[in-house]
Amino acid sequence: MTSADLPAAVALSRDVGWPHRLEDWQFVLSVGEGLAGYVDGALAATAMWWPYERRLTRIGMVIVDPKMQRAGFGRALMTTVIGRIETPMMLNATEAGTPLYRDLGFDDAGVIHQHQGTALSVPQVELRSGERIRPSGRRDLEALIELDAAASGVRREKVIAGLIEHAEAVVLDAEGRTGGFAFFRRFGQGHVVGPVVAADALAARALVAHWVGSKAGMFMRIYVPESADLTGWLDAVGLVQTSVARTLARGSPPYPEGKSRLFALANQALG
Repeated sequence: MTSADLPAAVALSRDVGWPHRLEDWQFVLSVGEGLAGYVDGALAATAMWWPYERRLTRIGMVIVDPKMQRAGFGRALMTTVIGRIETPMMLNATEAGTPLYRDLGFDDAGVIHQHQGTALSVPQVELRSGERIRPSGRRDLEALIELDAAASGVRREKVIAGLIEHAEAVVLDAEGRTGGFAFFRRFGQGHVVGPVVAADALAARALVAHWVGSKAGMFMRIYVPESADLTGWLDAVGLVQTSVARTLARGSPPYPEGKSRLFALANQALG
């Protein structure tokens, strides 16, 4: 996949109901790589992957033209992708795609809840003594990479560096120590909150509440692992659950060992 494929990829994603803009495709390609499958000169299928530290590869943006589904294109593309990857793999699958991935050796590894909506107000989340939320900048890059690595199990330098350049971010500052962060950027038909990394659910709610409160009236979405236990709170503030995806793994992905936790994804593809 190259930048020349992306206008057709935008049209293909819209054909399956995904809201990705050209800028969204450009971003995921800038931090990863992919394959584009053509039939008679027309883009028929896509798949992308993002290697993290030679220890884990995320797979996503797997799309097949609706007119050509059930013809083996998805299986052929995924078989080719798997053949190029030498690390354990993870992906977030729709209900329709799950049977194919399971047939290709992927096992259940979690559940992702997508929430979206336009929140007009949000309850104030009280910070602990000595904590404050402040804007993030390039000087925070290394701290954010380290926090994200502790929460996800791998270092994702390109993704975090790319987000610093293309998104807004805030940091939870605890007496000069960076204790968490949350990004906010244009995505699809609105904006996305994530990734969100924090030590606990209270800190995560405070970070999300910052964006929901400061951007009240804007349409936004957030992708949260079921283990984050934010679904009820998000529903209450107006970001209601709209869909569920299954996290699937092939091989043995690295297990996060740090004190930080991932409370919201960058998006379903990147994790």
